[in-house]
Amino acid sequence: MSHQPASAPTPRGNSSAAGLHVESAGLPPRSGRRRGPAVLPGFAASAAITSLVIMALVLVPLAVLVLRAASLGPQGFIAAAWTPRARAAYGVSLGASVLAATASAFLGLVVAWVLARIEFPGRRILDALVDVPLALPTAVAGLVYSALYVEKGWLGQWLVPLGVKGAYSYLGIVLVLVFVSLPFAVRVVQPVIESLDRDTEEAARILGASRWQTFFRVVLPGILPAVVTGFALSLARALGEYGSVVFISGNMPFKTEIAPVLIVARLEEFAYAEATTIAVVLLAMSLSLLVVVNALQQRLARNAQ
Repeated sequence: MSHQPASAPTPRGNSSAAGLHVESAGLPPRSGRRRGPAVLPGFAASAAITSLVIMALVLVPLAVLVLRAASLGPQGFIAAAWTPRARAAYGVSLGASVLAATASAFLGLVVAWVLARIEFPGRRILDALVDVPLALPTAVAGLVYSALYVEKGWLGQWLVPLGVKGAYSYLGIVLVLVFVSLPFAVRVVQPVIESLDRDTEEAARILGASRWQTFFRVVLPGILPAVVTGFALSLARALGEYGSVVFISGNMPFKTEIAPVLIVARLEEFAYAEATTIAVVLLAMSLSLLVVVNALQQRLARNAQ
């Protein structure tokens, strides 16, 4: 029986000899780190489809809107977009939207905290009801609110004698805007509250902090960026709302007429250029507010870290 001599082991410290041994075996040299593909499979195709969808649904319509308004020229644009009636409509839209977004941010924080931290019968039902304004047509909300708050409505018959007019008033506009924007504030804050580390809260209580001190000094800094995000989303939703407001506001110029209603009024008058200019001003207001709020959100996030 013939015996073949065993090959001499390769020294561990000699990396060049190990590389030569691997290459002689026809194998690629070993690497200490495995590298994956540079991009995900299908990334180029998905990125192209996403870009086309965004261009078709967002960028192109906005570009046409701006170009249509720019066709009037600077003087024509100012004359159409800055009439006394238009300025009053901007003020009503912006003021009511800011009030509604503030109320939605506060109420959204309360509702999100209850859903995330408190167990009670009917919790799942309440959680589902939060999303009802997203599925319900806004025109239905406007009809329901106007029916509730008119002089002989279920709530109006008690509130109107006290001087509280919910229908065909500024208050009614704020109410329906809170209704349509509240889900955004809740759904942004709720997962952040659920992900908070409760050990830090327990440590604060052990060290003698009260519940309010724990909330304002430990919990609130961690969820404040989410609250600001909910405020921004609610503000953007309220600023462009039309369907629910048109039924409860009364649409009185200089009093309860919002900018989207004025746009529709200009369209019914076949004044398309004027309607476009008002829409551009409303778009600029929305984008400006979103930029400011997003900058504030990023600053709060950095401070929280």
